[in-house]
Amino acid sequence: MYKFDLPLDTREANAIARRRNCEEQRKSRIFDARTRQIGVDTAGLAAQIEEKRLRDQVENERKNAYDSEMIKNSQICTLLDTRQKNDTMRQNVELNKFRAEQQTAASRREFDLYDPESKKKDKPARVSDDDPRCQVSGLQLFQGEDLSAPERKKLQQEQMREWIKQQLSEKNREKEAAMHAENLYQKKMMELDARAVQLATEEEECRRNLNIATKSYNAALDAERKAKEAIDKQKELDDNFTELSNQVFGDTLTENPGVAQSSFGAHRVITDRWKGMSEEQKAEIQRIREQQQADKQRKTEEERELQKEYERSQLLQANAAILLERETARKAAEVEKKIAEENMRLQKEQKDALVKLTKEVYTNPPTDAYFTQFNTGTR
Repeated sequence: MYKFDLPLDTREANAIARRRNCEEQRKSRIFDARTRQIGVDTAGLAAQIEEKRLRDQVENERKNAYDSEMIKNSQICTLLDTRQKNDTMRQNVELNKFRAEQQTAASRREFDLYDPESKKKDKPARVSDDDPRCQVSGLQLFQGEDLSAPERKKLQQEQMREWIKQQLSEKNREKEAAMHAENLYQKKMMELDARAVQLATEEEECRRNLNIATKSYNAALDAERKAKEAIDKQKELDDNFTELSNQVFGDTLTENPGVAQSSFGAHRVITDRWKGMSEEQKAEIQRIREQQQADKQRKTEEERELQKEYERSQLLQANAAILLERETARKAAEVEKKIAEENMRLQKEQKDALVKLTKEVYTNPPTDAYFTQFNTGTR
């Protein structure tokens, strides 16, 4: 039995598919004229990589900022949760304490229904003669009975005694409170009076010291002003005397020519102090001017001679250039004649070669199938 249904090796099939994929990618690169001739835009790729890196960096910084903010908010939430739990616990403790101290079972409105001591606290069947519970059918009260008269009188006397004691205590307390308040008021008034007297004394002393200091300061300022005025007056007198002396004995009125001498050299003067040139300076200037005129005339003669010599040399060079141009034209005509003869010979040789290629060499021209076999593979 032949095993035609056996599956192919998966690894071999993957290798064949990978090679085919690489071959297709290679064809797309090789047959693409733009990529083959221009190449890859490395600057653009580098810019894209840098832009992606910056974008990733900004995204990471933004993510880190969000993480930090989330951690901070989580810590704040934890702190607030802990504070809320502590507040709730403290409120529960205070509530239980208030219930234990203020909301006891005995303070309830229906406590008398289930009070275990209700029988002990209950009134007897008959309390007194005017007990409203003693009805005719109860056989607890009979006409002519006054069983609680002594206790009633004793209770009334005791009550009257307590009332009198309470009134006397209240009157004594009120009197003591009034005396205490009066004593406190008197002490406070005396303290305020003493404080006012002390403050008035201190204020008067401060005012006196301030007046003394102001008077001393004003006197010192007056003395300083007078001394300064005297110094300024003496200085003004000295300045006026110095100015008069400078004007009388100065170089302006005496017309000293040395004041116009500049510090930058003996040939320079200060224009606003210059008094004019001396006779020696004028004579020196005239001598220099005559010398300059003689030098200029001599240079003019020399330049005229140089110009004549230059014109002679230009004429000779022009004659030589004409002769050289004629010789060059003659040689150029000979070269052109030789080139024309050589071109005719090369033209005849090329025609003979073309006839030989057409009739003897290229006797089997290529068909379309010859050109379609190119650019079908990358190898």
